[in-house]
Amino acid sequence: MINLDHAATTPVRAEVLEAMLPFFREYAGNPSGLYADGRAARQAIDNARNAVAQAVGARPQEVTFTSGGTESDNWALFGVTGAKGKRHVVTSSIEHHAVLNACRALEAHGVEVTFLPVDVQGRVNPQDVAGAIRPDTALVSVMLANNEVGTLQPVREICEIAHRYGIPVHTDAVQAAGHIPVDMNALGVDLLSLSAHKFGGPKGIGALVVRKGICLEPLLFGGAQERGMRPGTENVPAIVGMGRALEMAASELPKSMDTVMRLRDELLEGIRAVVPGVRVNGSMEHRLPGNLHVSFPNAHTDALLMRLDLEGIAASAGSACAAGARERSHVLRAMGAARDGEADLRLTLGMDNTRSDIERTVDALRRILAG
Repeated sequence: MINLDHAATTPVRAEVLEAMLPFFREYAGNPSGLYADGRAARQAIDNARNAVAQAVGARPQEVTFTSGGTESDNWALFGVTGAKGKRHVVTSSIEHHAVLNACRALEAHGVEVTFLPVDVQGRVNPQDVAGAIRPDTALVSVMLANNEVGTLQPVREICEIAHRYGIPVHTDAVQAAGHIPVDMNALGVDLLSLSAHKFGGPKGIGALVVRKGICLEPLLFGGAQERGMRPGTENVPAIVGMGRALEMAASELPKSMDTVMRLRDELLEGIRAVVPGVRVNGSMEHRLPGNLHVSFPNAHTDALLMRLDLEGIAASAGSACAAGARERSHVLRAMGAARDGEADLRLTLGMDNTRSDIERTVDALRRILAG
């Protein structure tokens, strides 16, 4: 199977699995225990926390492990609004559903949400953020990289504006981490969401990185794990895997960026040569290296995806979390790029892809769309 759906998930790297395995059996103690296996598990968590912090320009005590990107996004929104007692949030219209649906839930609890528009390339205008801020604004949340069209947002500029008013900024960096440099100091963000399975780690583990001084209410209640902010016995193997995966991914930049970008550009060139009228969605200048989102005229998305599957090619139309939905992508609609009679295809590459994969995919698209 040719995997061109790395944005949905990535395979667990062999080195990551190797690092995880001892903590299923050999060192299976509870990390809260004072005995040897417990101490070994605690040390492994500390090492992983250090690795995650170093990779994103944070301090270890600012990293809290969660069950993944969705929990991290929800916690940032509910945690800050609950702690600050203010009743207004600013976000974008093209966020992941983990943010959008959390905002809808906040609205049901009396919080007002401003959903900012984007331009035809899927980018937020920072001045729109300035215009949306109010005295009762608790948080600005704008993703670093869009999970469908791969567009990178001007997060640093957004932070500069929000901070003038003393408002913290959260960014969903789930699609970005491990694929481009992500440095909280360079970005200026106060809260940052991560998910391990997007960069070669296991599913079901993520982190919310919160700068010291940011008030945040817990989302869950229980024991004293994670400094009392995220209770529950820690998933030690998954935490170890996340730390190792992000450590490896960060160390391989910019080589991995250059490799997948070259393959992506070859894929686009090949598609344009065999499919007349294909359109690229999103900015090619401000874009994740491995993301290619295209629309084909006179085609049907579901039929195209099924035909590609029969050819041994895994692809998607957009967010994996919206799979099965019959409505056109909210991202394309917000960009003004949702047109009738077109098939939308998200092709996302990783380091395991080869030039042969590109050639086979182009040939498959040529045959499918010609018929």
